[in-house]
Amino acid sequence: MGKQARERALPDNEAKAVLRMVRISPQKLNLVAQLIRGKKVDKALADLTFSRKRIAGQVKKTLESAIANAENNHDLDVDDLVVAQAFVGKSIVMKRFSPRARGRVGQIQKPFSHLTIIVRQVETEAAKA
Repeated sequence: MGKQARERALPDNEAKAVLRMVRISPQKLNLVAQLIRGKKVDKALADLTFSRKRIAGQVKKTLESAIANAENNHDLDVDDLVVAQAFVGKSIVMKRFSPRARGRVGQIQKPFSHLTIIVRQVETEAAKA
């Protein structure tokens, strides 16, 4: 009597994790996402660990979540995982106001973002042989 199970949107060799409503502009978050696109997950984790960007810690947590989803939910091999996609989406913008000279007001925008990381299992050369 429960709901029908929804078909899986991703192929069988992929898993994803989503970080929503993170308080950083999409442009800044995209710089960190760019850092890990297309890399093997162990190299991407190392890059995020030593990155000086403030958001790198949360991106690393999301990547670790995607890896855990791949391993536990989809039975993928962690050693063969690659960051297939890392894309950033725009979310809400909080608007705040700051008093300026001569009775005027300046608008301050505080943007939020979403981050989606998709990891894919790729066949290694040794496994093919």
